[in-house]
Amino acid sequence: VQLVESGGGLVQAGGSLRLSCAASGSSFSVNSMGWYRQAPGKQREYVARITSGGTINYTDSVKGRFTISRDNAKNTVYLEMNSLKPEDTAVYYCNAHLLLYSDRLIHNWWGQGTQVTVSS
Repeated sequence: VQLVESGGGLVQAGGSLRLSCAASGSSFSVNSMGWYRQAPGKQREYVARITSGGTINYTDSVKGRFTISRDNAKNTVYLEMNSLKPEDTAVYYCNAHLLLYSDRLIHNWWGQGTQVTVSS
């Protein structure tokens, strides 16, 4: 199973970016998907999450600016980021809780990360 991210880049403050993350492979189902980020010199922090049933949660610093959504048929999660600020600059990591049919257990999966840079 792989999580493949796309959509990062360089944007000016106030701009927008859309991140995508697709889970590919076989013999699994997606429980929930979300996003974390890690700025230089800081710990990785939670950004947002969406469950298979559509329950959504955001960290306070992105509420009203970021929107998470998913396409269950494509096993893909999106993060629409608007009104970006320089402090949003980080490597953004996709995270998924996957049920593997091989052991019927939920596993924690990470993408490779995509850089988001917001210039002032």
